[in-house]
Amino acid sequence: MSPPPHGALSSWPLAELFDPLDDVQFWIKDIRHHYLHGNRALLLNYGLNELSDLVGRTDYDFSAPFLADQFWIDDEQVVKGHRVVNRIELVGGTAEPPRWSVTHKIPLCDAHGQVVGTSGTTRWLDGSALPRSGPSGFDQVLKLIRDHYRTTPGNAALARAAGLSTRSFERRFRQSFHTSPQAYIRKLKVRMACRLLVHSDLPLAAVAIDAGFADQSHFNHEFKRQIHRTPGEYRAHYKR
Repeated sequence: MSPPPHGALSSWPLAELFDPLDDVQFWIKDIRHHYLHGNRALLLNYGLNELSDLVGRTDYDFSAPFLADQFWIDDEQVVKGHRVVNRIELVGGTAEPPRWSVTHKIPLCDAHGQVVGTSGTTRWLDGSALPRSGPSGFDQVLKLIRDHYRTTPGNAALARAAGLSTRSFERRFRQSFHTSPQAYIRKLKVRMACRLLVHSDLPLAAVAIDAGFADQSHFNHEFKRQIHRTPGEYRAHYKR
């Protein structure tokens, strides 16, 4: 595979550091969201044999359309200079069922500060693979959210998991994730609802309860605020 244009991605050689990591998927994409590089774990997740099977392709070649759309929206925001920081989500390709993971995405800039691509990692959040402390120091908090997002654990419970006072936890969480703990949980609930809308025939009211919303009205409001479609419109679009 050829390297990127001169000066475009100065950290390119560092990509090789991710190849030995079995529980971390790593990738680099260009400004148009085509894959430029992926480590061994990413290739295995998509059932690919060679890096050449990945390069030049997009998420639409490997993921369900509703997931690829979410990835595309993320990438568009990262290209604008935003970051996706330690977000819990279900990640799965063609070779493996979805698994709870933590995803991080950053913009890549050239020597002049111009965004020329994006890069990201996804690591499994399974209990057996959970490290004692991640970059944010909130691994136990993320695990608690993963296991109990339907019941919406309060900030006090999350703070205890982090070993902090509630006020210190809220401040550090916002510094690390650029959002509040409860907004983070609401985003996770909506993403889980997206999967149910596409992969099940549950009535909307049942989807709302399964994803952890108090009622369908609350679910409809939050879903449309985040996705800019009603749950019914979302289901009709992706189940056509």
